[in-house]
Amino acid sequence: MKDIRTGDRLVVRKPHPCSSDTFLVLRTGMDVRLRCEGCGHEIMIPRAKADKMIKTIIRKETD
Repeated sequence: MKDIRTGDRLVVRKPHPCSSDTFLVLRTGMDVRLRCEGCGHEIMIPRAKADKMIKTIIRKETD
């Protein structure tokens, strides 16, 4: 399992129908709630499916 945290941005392998390929992580757990950066649509998917669709995790580092 990949280390996904709330506030991370995920670049996914297959883009959303709005053509954006980045999602913001709103909630983690057994399910992951994501918000599309392009259109704002929110989806909730199982953690295992989210792990498979991730290409890159962009984490905002805290000082």
